[in-house]
Amino acid sequence: MPKCPVCQTDNLDLYPIELELRDKIKKLDPTYPVGQDMCKSCIVDLRRKTLGSGGVLLAQERAKDERKKKLWHSRVALVKQGNALMASKLYNDAAVSYEKYLRLLELVFDCKTGQLNPESLKESAKTAELTVISGVYWDLLRIYDGSDQFADRQKHAAVQLAKFINYTPVFPDIMKKANVFMKSARNPDVVRLFISQAKKKRARCFIATSAFEAPNSLEVHYLRVYRDQTLKQSYWGRKFVYIYYRLSPSIADFMDKHPRLKPLVRQCLRIYLRII
Repeated sequence: MPKCPVCQTDNLDLYPIELELRDKIKKLDPTYPVGQDMCKSCIVDLRRKTLGSGGVLLAQERAKDERKKKLWHSRVALVKQGNALMASKLYNDAAVSYEKYLRLLELVFDCKTGQLNPESLKESAKTAELTVISGVYWDLLRIYDGSDQFADRQKHAAVQLAKFINYTPVFPDIMKKANVFMKSARNPDVVRLFISQAKKKRARCFIATSAFEAPNSLEVHYLRVYRDQTLKQSYWGRKFVYIYYRLSPSIADFMDKHPRLKPLVRQCLRIYLRII
């Protein structure tokens, strides 16, 4: 005689879970055996718990969301505390506050430890936080440079900073600081690693990104669309894009070193956008 997979009682009459209930359970608990037939009593109980206003699974999900909201709101205090400790030159304590902040974000965005990524924040429309995270990783990179025992942590901070900084307007500022810091750093190879990876991951609209200081600005977006939908559709357009990719990184670097040029370049690009 078949057994119900939930209550384990012998029962000849087992029924499949209806589609609406199955979809709801998958969202709340992906490990639940929704693909197996169950006895009517268990299905009724599951429906009451899942779809009812006071259902256990719904209550658990609401509690999880509330916890994430509280964690998200508490992040500001940790960053402010870390900044104050940095200003007071209490670097070890600052590192503790910053690491707590990063772990908090990992919990909020369901990331594994040490695997926070920009995509998680972009999907949740919390892109302003990318600049804060970049500042935190930059401070950690410098703090961990003070001792060889933190070499792994410093390298991790360098790699993470390279991931985030391209989505922020502080890219040129931190790149300048990194080039200066590399000359006095205890582990200059780690700083050099950050610089090389940050340049490698930089958005392909180099000049526009440098001029508007944000790879996600509306102007940069329109220029990318024009590149993909117009320029790349013709032979000479593709030639132009190829030459642009060859020449523009050095031009963008020159602009980053001479920021007074950026307003003029921005104005020219806006005129070009109106024309196209």
